[in-house]
Amino acid sequence: MLTNKPFGTLYIGVTSNLRRRIHAHRTGIGGAFTCKYDLTNLVWFETYDLITDAIQCEKQLKAWRRAWKIALIEKHNPDWHDLYPGIAQE
Repeated sequence: MLTNKPFGTLYIGVTSNLRRRIHAHRTGIGGAFTCKYDLTNLVWFETYDLITDAIQCEKQLKAWRRAWKIALIEKHNPDWHDLYPGIAQE
């Protein structure tokens, strides 16, 4: 999940290469929605062995209420830290 600030606009997507995808969003070559709202902070993610499982999770999360998404972020990242620097160096 990406956001522009704590409790701001949320974006949920799926990718086979998280570092590359987040880098694209951060450099302005991501999707129009993420560019429009400056969604560059990675605040939550999960990894899957199968892309089909990742897509299923993405669809479920997109159907969730906003409050549930915020609760998920706060459970794992209560200070809404940008997680990208930690994965960019792996």
